[in-house]
Amino acid sequence: MYSAFRTLCERLLRIPPDPHPPPGDEASTRSYRAAANYFKYLVVLWCLSSGLTVLIPLVIEVVLLAVAFTSREVHLAWALIPGAILLLTLLIAALRLAVLRLNYEKRWYIVTDRSLRVREGVVGVREMTVTFANIQNISISQGPVQRLLGIADLRVDTAGGGGAATQHHAGPDLHVAWFRGIDNAPVVRELIQQRLRQWKDAGLGDHEDVASEAAHSHDSADMIAALREVHAAAQALRNATANYLPNAQR
Repeated sequence: MYSAFRTLCERLLRIPPDPHPPPGDEASTRSYRAAANYFKYLVVLWCLSSGLTVLIPLVIEVVLLAVAFTSREVHLAWALIPGAILLLTLLIAALRLAVLRLNYEKRWYIVTDRSLRVREGVVGVREMTVTFANIQNISISQGPVQRLLGIADLRVDTAGGGGAATQHHAGPDLHVAWFRGIDNAPVVRELIQQRLRQWKDAGLGDHEDVASEAAHSHDSADMIAALREVHAAAQALRNATANYLPNAQR
């Protein structure tokens, strides 16, 4: 049944196929998926959020049915209304669970030697590519339930992000890329940091840094040329003085 639901969603929502790697060396490309325990983590959150919405109409239904069958003060038809609401709530909860499973399956993380790409979402698909030139910080976050399941979230902050403390707007943060629910977050972080170092060692830094270094090199060359001219003038003055002194003594 879930397979039919997945096929229907892929057609109706036009969910893109597996993402293509961002620019970079194909041999260095590494693809990652959310761990199996990440779906268990999503199910835990689903249970917590759905439990209260299902419990309220269930309690109302039980109370009204008890009153209807005992005192007949409540007509049986009215007592069944909360039951219909409960059934609708259960259907919506099941649909949310199926969407969570599909979202888990369609989540991708790709790292090359030049950039990384994150793809997530089902109804609203979000695909984000980050070049190493824009990466400013890499951190790992892990809550108690995630720690119990052995998973963590890897956060990559890019230029202009401003950090978590300054984010007050609604909606997804376009300056943060998340590797959510992975079971090897330290390994992925080390890989990104290693390729960042290789990228910088290869002389592929920011354009501003390159321009600054070029300007500094140009100033240094001008200073060396000026010092050489001063040295040549001093040497010529010394030779002229040496030639004059013997003539003066004679």
